[in-house]
Amino acid sequence: MKDAIEQLFDNVSKPFEQARAMPPSVYTSEAFLTAELEHIFKKDWYCVGRASALANVGDYETLDLAEQPIIVLRDRSGHIRAMSNVCRHRMSTLLEARGNTKSIVCPYHAWTYNLDGSLRGAPAMTQNVEFCKRDYTLPPVRCEEWLGWVFVTLNHEANSVAQELACVEAHISDYNMSGYVETFHETHVWDTNWKVLAENFMESYHLPVCHAGTIGGLSKLEEMVCPPGEAAFNYHTILKDDTLRIALAHPNNKILKGDRRRMTYLLAIYPSLLITLTPGYFWYLSLHPKGVGQVEITFGGGMSRDYMDNDDAQDNFRQLKTLLDEVNVEDRGCTEKVYRGLCSQSAEPGHLSHLERPNYDFAHYLNSKVYHHG
Repeated sequence: MKDAIEQLFDNVSKPFEQARAMPPSVYTSEAFLTAELEHIFKKDWYCVGRASALANVGDYETLDLAEQPIIVLRDRSGHIRAMSNVCRHRMSTLLEARGNTKSIVCPYHAWTYNLDGSLRGAPAMTQNVEFCKRDYTLPPVRCEEWLGWVFVTLNHEANSVAQELACVEAHISDYNMSGYVETFHETHVWDTNWKVLAENFMESYHLPVCHAGTIGGLSKLEEMVCPPGEAAFNYHTILKDDTLRIALAHPNNKILKGDRRRMTYLLAIYPSLLITLTPGYFWYLSLHPKGVGQVEITFGGGMSRDYMDNDDAQDNFRQLKTLLDEVNVEDRGCTEKVYRGLCSQSAEPGHLSHLERPNYDFAHYLNSKVYHHG
């Protein structure tokens, strides 16, 4: 019997007009997850979140990327940098979650590091004649900013983020995404495979049904455009009506013209940054597998500066957050049902709609990363 990697290869060998959803084994196989961690999450750029969340010196957040603990922080020079979150002494992890700190203090023996990762002090080490503080800097991790986003990678040979995502920037340059301000940031764990949630974001075919109680009526299936994806991302666009005012360009916005004043981009930047970008607000998910049956989710969002300057900005923020929380409840229900179905012995992939073109391109991306290593 073919393994999951071979089954995916067979799946993507069909042209889009004959395409089916990915095989269940791609979502449920432990071996496939191992290949993803090794050849995707250890090699590609991973989004930590927005740079505005690290506004002040000492602001930090932590993450585990392909089982590697990482600190991302703003140092005393004002730059965002990343480094290992493992003490150089007895290898405890150092910081947890997110916050602000003047220095990095190990919770085990109080070895203390500066914000640039250099060792400041180590108690009771004077009798070890070989000990030298200069030998104990926390190893750096590659870190770059792009349009207000912070990315890290474990791959020293990866192209720069700007180089990888130049085509994304060309599509949305008139939206000025770097100027959007994050107003909320949360973390969640759902009981589904990370790719199920990623694919759910990549298609709006499910909106009228899964989101009937919230955003399902704000856009029409016949107005959704799903062009072929590119190497580092896929996208589709939908046109919003005026029911949700903050999804439309602000009257002060003189840059966006015509339909672009009500056009929403749904960007899937590989492997797992998913951005809904409207002229008035944005929200995003950054996903990381937590085993085959769970996904760790960074969930955040905010507004364009046009709306932040409004007198009713806070009402807009509350309206947006309430809506997105309701959308998340709906998405969680749908994606957890899909994963339960994928685990069934009777699960077989059906043909894709033309509105699921991004899912087809995502399958090709995954195959390109894991197949030649399989």
